[in-house]
This record gives sequence, C-alpha cells and structure tokens, in this order.
Amino acid sequence: MSKPLILITNDDGVFSKGISELIKLARPLGEILVVAPDKARSGQSSALTVTRPLLYDDIQVEDGLRIISCTGTPADCVKLAFSQQLPDVERVPDLVLSGINHGSNSSINVIYSGTMGAAIEGALHRAPSIGLSLCDHSDDADFSQALPHFRHIVERVLAWSLPQGVCLNVNAPVGEIKGIKVCRQAPGLWSNEFMKTLTPFDKHCFWLTGSFSNEEPGAVDTDEWALGEGLISVQPVQTDLTDYNLLKTLTF
Repeated sequence: MSKPLILITNDDGVFSKGISELIKLARPLGEILVVAPDKARSGQSSALTVTRPLLYDDIQVEDGLRIISCTGTPADCVKLAFSQQLPDVERVPDLVLSGINHGSNSSINVIYSGTMGAAIEGALHRAPSIGLSLCDHSDDADFSQALPHFRHIVERVLAWSLPQGVCLNVNAPVGEIKGIKVCRQAPGLWSNEFMKTLTPFDKHCFWLTGSFSNEEPGAVDTDEWALGEGLISVQPVQTDLTDYNLLKTLTF
C-alpha cells in the first residue's frame, strides 16, 4: 500500500519556521505535498482570490517531498492542491495539516485564522484536516515541547480519520506541556481593535491591534482554560454553521 499523501499549508508563509517544523514532523508519516502562501497571509480566514490569477513556483522537489509557493491565500492553496491541475500531482491529499501557526488560534480567533481557514477547506474536500498552532508569535519560536504531542495527534487522526465536515483546531501553550485536553471554544471578543495614526501627508490611517477578553474565564472545559493550565487544546470544528437549537423554534 502506498503511503498517504499529506498536504501541508499555513498562513505564515512557505518560508516560516512553523511550516518547516511541520514538514519534518510529517515526513516519516507519508508523502508530503506543500502548497503554501509565498508570504504571510494571517487573518485571511477562508478568503479566496477572485480578482487575479494564482501563480506558483516549485521551491523544492525530491523523493517524497514537493514544496510549492503560491501567491494565494491558505484556502486557495488547499483548493489548488485538490484541483488535480498542478503538474505531476496526480493524487488528492489523504490528510491536510495547516501550520504550525506562530500564535494562538483559540477562542474567537478560529473565525479569523488563515490557518484554520485552510483546515476548514480541507474538511470541505472531505479530507481529515488539522490546524496546528503554538501560542508564540515570534519568528524563531521554540516548537520542541509541542512537536511530540502534535505528532501523536496527527498519527491518531491518520489512524482514525475524522467525520466528514469536521476538522481539529489544535493549540499548544509555550513551555512545558502537561497533556492534551479535548475541549470547546471559549467565548471571547476583541476590543479597542484599531490604533489611529496620521500618515506623513496628514491622512488618517488605522493599524489593527486590540486586546482579547475571555468571557468565560472560569470554565474548565474551554480551550482558553486548557492553555492557561499548560495543556494542548483540541477543539473539533464543523463546517455546518447551522444553529440547530434555534432552527427548531425560529419562525417569521
């Protein structure tokens, strides 16, 4: 039996440390196809490129590994990999791994995350998909504590698969890791989101910033609580956004 084809992408760009670490983690587990943005595309969620063509370049090609740089978003990269239009890519991926993101994608960040946008796109293509993140934004983040746990999760998903339309949002704290907790998304929001400044030509401009507030800090079954306790959080994310409880009673 041939090895599984594992698609790897991210939103920090094809040359980030996080994706390099993920490639090393996944190489023993299958054949690796990397299709990742040519530069950082953070905060893109499931955005698609519709007003310009996508360009790509082969960065590295060797036995069992092909790395492609793409001018699109993370979701674009996944769509392109599944399109079967890339030269010499004759199989659709068996597993999608997105990351390792430099920074947390817990709580409401899952909505904005390009990392998770790619994982969700993989789930839409009926492939088991995982978004992996480390709560450290630095370019030279230390992934060493998280990698064995991430590999364990990837191996389990390879063995078990996932239900159609479901992917995993996996976040690791910085430093010593005490274990893994399957949990729900903490309710939270961002406030004071923009810093207003002036350009040299006296035009107003705005920089995205803000502070995060956990609206349920004491709940021990959430991703934010798990990360605060030194645990890796694993949150199942579904592509069906229907509120089935309200569906039962909503009328007009």
